[in-house]
Amino acid sequence: MIRLTNVSKIYETGNKALRGINLTIKDGEFVFIVGRSGSGKTTLLKLLLKEMEPSSGRIVVNDVELGRMKRRHVPRYRRSLGVVFQDFRLLNDRTVFENVAFAQRVIGESNRSIKESVPRILGLVGLSSKYKVYPRQLSGGEQQRVAIARALINRPEVLLADEPTGNLDGFHAGEIMKLLEEINRQGTTVIVVTHGQEMVDSMKKRVITMDRGQVVRDTNPVQEPRVSTRRSHRRVES
Repeated sequence: MIRLTNVSKIYETGNKALRGINLTIKDGEFVFIVGRSGSGKTTLLKLLLKEMEPSSGRIVVNDVELGRMKRRHVPRYRRSLGVVFQDFRLLNDRTVFENVAFAQRVIGESNRSIKESVPRILGLVGLSSKYKVYPRQLSGGEQQRVAIARALINRPEVLLADEPTGNLDGFHAGEIMKLLEEINRQGTTVIVVTHGQEMVDSMKKRVITMDRGQVVRDTNPVQEPRVSTRRSHRRVES
């Protein structure tokens, strides 16, 4: 479970990126986080990744309070998360197999384990036949599938996807979202930050809408929407 309690983030410039966020995401949920540029989405992800610290408030991920985590434990914590970015971030001089295996080599997995787990995860994302191919030889959709496979190889409890379809056409975007939905059905909590409103509307998942550093709407298709009341603030960048 992910729980944020009264979380705020004020940058040194004075910009208030987050303003008293209260948010709970249960294990196994599929959640979209949407909002205009500057709404605080990126800041929220960075806090969950512990790339920065909140100015105030409390963040708990899978029973671990991030504010009390010692620096030496951060790498292990991050291994419990899978992260997918808009720009794929693949190693262009390595094959598909090597790109995915890299995430396991970093944590010291044995060659035997890598030879067993990488083909399994490539099968899950539909790239079993592409294991010897280099990223430049793949379509954008296939590159994103490699990135997802790399994020999943260490069996994370939570998958964070930051605009995972931003560089893809409609067809490939739809294929990636189907893949994320399948991953979610297998038990992984999936959190997707996106601007793709049409895609969000079509999937009928929980949608958290942010504006000016606050959660202004939290809609679940099986529940009544919860709307936050707040005072107006000037727009800030996250």
